[in-house]
Amino acid sequence: MNPDLELQLKTLPSEPGVYRYYDKNNQLLYVGKAKHLKKRVLSYFNKNLSGYRTRIMVGKIHRLETTIVPSEYDALLLENNLIKEHQPFYNVMLKDDKSYPWICIKNEDFPRIFLTRTKIKDGSEYFGPYAKVRPAKVLLDTIKHIYKIRTCNLNLSPEKIEAGKYKVCLEYHIKNCQGPCEMLELKEEYDQKINAIRGIIKGDFRLAKQYLINQMTKYAENLEFENAQFIKERIDMLEDYQHKHTVVNPNIDDVDVFGMTSDETAAYVNYFKIQNGSIIQSFTTEIKKVLEETDEDILEEAMIEIRQKFNSDSKEILIPFHLSLEIPNVKLIVPKVGDKKRIVELSEKNAKEYRIEKLKAVQIVDPERHTNRIMAEMQKLLRMPEEPRHIEGFDNSNIQGTNPVSACVVFKNGKPSKADYRIFHPKTVEGANDFATMEEVIYRRYKRLLDENEPLPQLILIDGGKGQLSSAVKSLKLLGLYGKITIIGIAKRLEEIYFPEDSIPLYLDKKSETLKVLQRVRDESHRFGVRHHRTRRKNSTIKSELEEIPGIGEKAIELLLSKLKSVKRVKESSRETLEEILGKSRGTKVWEFFNSSENG
Repeated sequence: MNPDLELQLKTLPSEPGVYRYYDKNNQLLYVGKAKHLKKRVLSYFNKNLSGYRTRIMVGKIHRLETTIVPSEYDALLLENNLIKEHQPFYNVMLKDDKSYPWICIKNEDFPRIFLTRTKIKDGSEYFGPYAKVRPAKVLLDTIKHIYKIRTCNLNLSPEKIEAGKYKVCLEYHIKNCQGPCEMLELKEEYDQKINAIRGIIKGDFRLAKQYLINQMTKYAENLEFENAQFIKERIDMLEDYQHKHTVVNPNIDDVDVFGMTSDETAAYVNYFKIQNGSIIQSFTTEIKKVLEETDEDILEEAMIEIRQKFNSDSKEILIPFHLSLEIPNVKLIVPKVGDKKRIVELSEKNAKEYRIEKLKAVQIVDPERHTNRIMAEMQKLLRMPEEPRHIEGFDNSNIQGTNPVSACVVFKNGKPSKADYRIFHPKTVEGANDFATMEEVIYRRYKRLLDENEPLPQLILIDGGKGQLSSAVKSLKLLGLYGKITIIGIAKRLEEIYFPEDSIPLYLDKKSETLKVLQRVRDESHRFGVRHHRTRRKNSTIKSELEEIPGIGEKAIELLLSKLKSVKRVKESSRETLEEILGKSRGTKVWEFFNSSENG
């Protein structure tokens, strides 16, 4: 270790702050934040570091710098800014530099309302940004159907209107505009519409609804029933839009919601902005893991980054789990019940669906990366010392103890390796005894692999519960392999995963890819075993009829079936055909046996 770095580690402050790691070429490797700088930084130089990527980075650290700040939240803000500015190699980042659309209410007389990706500091109001353009367009189209807003870019100043500079255009004649350019619509009336629209964009429909009701009442009082009906249709349209976009209690107002899910390589974070019970913004992003970051660390980083991106100053944030972070004047809430709990669950569902979409794309574009991710996930969930690149699955098949077979299927990198499949016929077990059969087959399989110096699997999957698993474990212990190979059982009823010497089963998420791989291994071993069991039973039935022929042994029967394929064709064959296959003496015996039976 660099002597200067060693000295720095001894003199670290204990306050909140930001630390920066540099390599010997003075390149910034990593920026981190800490509530307690000394404890956090020293943890990197612990000999028991779990992640290999972290160990690689620590090996490159030549010097470090620290900056003390008043609070952990200030440290998070400074860390976020430094990451965006310097983009260190070992930091996670929201790699999303797209320009998002905004709804703009232009700062002008008789304001226009339109979508834009560019914000100009001219006093105009900007609402958004919207993560997807379609919801913004739907909202804007709804507003334009309800209200008649001008779309021209004329300078409608009072002086120019009074001077008669403009004439109404086609938009007026097709009733999309009420003609403010010729003073056919007063500025006060137009501004009332803009105020109502502003509320709709924010998710507050009360002002808009009241404005329309007033309009409808006014027309009705003047006996203008056609216009009153037109406004009534607009109220219905507004209520329909509100119904579709109100997802929680309307009293939940000005709230940020975050949900997330993660795997071994990435985290997926969803963000909702809630106004008056409506989701007015939704955004989901993927964050690649670099140094085995925890979900808590990633969510803290994502919250700050996303709130900055969407200019949110909400004083309440709903999150799926507790964080140590404290944000000044903001409540971080983990809801337990009710509407707030449901909206967090909806956010988490969006994050999970986004992950599934991403993984499907990766599976097509980069199958190797997809496989690596699944292997890493399986290693973690099944508590394995290494990834299960080689899996072997076992299943017993018999009906009332007859013609028993045991199937062994092999999966490599999560895919079947059919050339390595094996079928075992129990030699020491009589009748239907699954436990004893499993014990024999496991012993025979791995005794042979050891004797032939063949590679052993990292994972053995037994189709069955604790009984079958215990039998398999006995054989591994006899061979000295117990503890060297991970072995588990999978029970069909509730898909419980059993581990040796552990009475409590593991229940994996039904959508977990680890469970899907295990189910596929289990189903394949069952399919392979049943197929061979049926073949053996069928052959046994066929042979039993031919075995009744005096003087015809097993080899003669097998020769007949290999040539003629079925007992029916043996029966129908001529004496000459049978003599050609078996010779004159045995061929005659077979022909006479079937023909004398039929004639008799």
